[in-house]
Parts: sequence; C-alpha cells; structure tokens
Amino acid sequence: MNSSKELARQFREAAFGGNWTSVNLKSSLQDVSWKMANTKTSNLNTIAALTHHMTYYFKPVRKALESGELKASDKESWELPDISDEDDWQQFKKEILLEAEQFADAIENYPSDGLKQPFMDEKYGNYFRNISGIIEHLHYHLGQINLIKKLLTTK
Repeated sequence: MNSSKELARQFREAAFGGNWTSVNLKSSLQDVSWKMANTKTSNLNTIAALTHHMTYYFKPVRKALESGELKASDKESWELPDISDEDDWQQFKKEILLEAEQFADAIENYPSDGLKQPFMDEKYGNYFRNISGIIEHLHYHLGQINLIKKLLTTK
C-alpha cells in the first residue's frame, strides 16, 4: 500500500466527505453564515476562529512537503483574518477548501519512503506523524464546530 496515497485519501475524506464519521470540513461549514461563524457562545471559541485554527497548517505543511522548509507559528494559528461580512466569510471558506485540495495533492505526491523521515527536526517526529496529526486535529475541531452549531441553532 502507498502510505502517501492513503494519507491523502484520509485527509480528503476529513475535508470533503466519505469518512466513517460522516463529518467533514466542507459540509460542516456549508450552512454556516458569517454571523453564526463569528457568534460567541459561552466561553467557547467561535466557529470562525476554530476554522482558521484547524486549517492554518494546511498551507505551511504543504509548502514543507514541497520544499523541505516550514514557516509557521502556533500563535498565528489563532490570529483570525478579518471577516466582516458574508462575502469575506464565503471567500475564506473557498480559500481554505482550495488549500485543503492542494494539501491533499502534496501529500499524495510525497514519496511514501519520506514519511518516515524526521519532520524538520527529530523532536517533531516524522512526516507521517505530523500529517496524521493534522487529520486528527481536523476531526477534533470539526466535533467542536458541530456542537457549537447545535448550541447556536437551539437558542
């Protein structure tokens, strides 16, 4: 089995559907308006903040797969871009879904034997662990987003 292709499939399923949890990024955000995305409930993060956070690493890790260099910051993963109206929100969703597809392509094209190599520094584990972690991270925050959606729509 080609590990890169399998990881890419798992990532695409988490982003676009077809996984056994029946939860994915695209459909979870489909019916979320910019007002709902930016509505604070209790002490929870907003849907917009969680969406930015969970998708932030798609681009820098894609670039790391392509170039071997990682330029990212955990702090920046919580620095939400300005989303002040529905157009901004729709554009943001469009951009993250495009980046998700590009990330999936980069995973698929990455040599499977490279997945065992250290990811930038041995302290970060290997490429496989980091890509798997992004998939797990996506599922984790999708659960939060779907719970927040329920809280916001049952008020």
